[in-house]
Amino acid sequence: MAPATMPALRFRVERVTGRRQIARTCAAVLAALALLAGCDMPPKSSPVPPSRPAGLAPAGDQVTPRSAASADLVRYYLAVQNDLLTRGLLRTDGGGPDTPYDAEDLERNFINIAFFNEYDSGAGLPTGGRSQGFLSRWPGPVKVGVEFGPSVPLDQRAKDKGAVENYAARLGRLTGHPVSAVTRGANFHVFVAGLDDGPFVQERLRHLVPGIRDQQLDLFVNLPRDIYCFVFAAADPDRPYGYMRAVALIRAEHPDLVRLSCVHEEMAQGLGLANDSPAARPSIFNDDDEFALLTDQDEKLLSMLYDPRLTPGMSAEEARPVIRIIAREKLGLSL
Repeated sequence: MAPATMPALRFRVERVTGRRQIARTCAAVLAALALLAGCDMPPKSSPVPPSRPAGLAPAGDQVTPRSAASADLVRYYLAVQNDLLTRGLLRTDGGGPDTPYDAEDLERNFINIAFFNEYDSGAGLPTGGRSQGFLSRWPGPVKVGVEFGPSVPLDQRAKDKGAVENYAARLGRLTGHPVSAVTRGANFHVFVAGLDDGPFVQERLRHLVPGIRDQQLDLFVNLPRDIYCFVFAAADPDRPYGYMRAVALIRAEHPDLVRLSCVHEEMAQGLGLANDSPAARPSIFNDDDEFALLTDQDEKLLSMLYDPRLTPGMSAEEARPVIRIIAREKLGLSL
């Protein structure tokens, strides 16, 4: 993107995930979200740990030992994952005979997830209900780049890099839209970073996203543990329903399955399925934690999102007749 267009860049919060049944309304994060959405709030400063200078160079193959606070988070999130697994949650089977859904379910879930938002677009705060929006998606290729904070161990970097690359290719197949992992020129930035890596991520974003404000960058420092991972996306000012850039943060302290679940949800939601629906089952687009990874129904929802018969900017009512047809097609039903 030409630097001249960058001052107009306005990030819209498409998804903030406090995964695993943890409240997402923490005041510090909401304040940061309001700033991301362009709200008129006074800037706040975030303390920078003295051992992590703001000008830190890209991590390369160097690994910085985790702080005691980061190590505490590792133990905390492992306990959360173990508790959820003990209760039969975080399923990885994609759904089965115990989670049936029909064309009407698919239609309703797509409309709720793709056209509604629990966050007010002007303030970045929960509305207490659902605000109707318009279909949004990427008009051009999605080029996914993954980067790691200096505290992320090398074996974890290799594992997560492979997971992001494989999942990007899968999303491309599901949507029929060009989605791929790249080593340079990314427009969808996935950061796997720990508690100690906030200043590093901030400095990288200043380089990768010219024009991003300091207030927007505050979200990446001292993130409360209630927030597991998040994604936000930016639309082209001239094409308000066409995404041009996205940034996701995945906490490096998560155990493997929760970390992979964050990758699955945030990358999928960054493509345009921005909302949650408690009625969506089997699905990762809710907060019940039953499924950790993309499900059979989720694959259909992503395919529907990029169906050429739907157009960015459509309202739910405009799109509903077409959605009904597509939903029946996805289940092999006659029209």
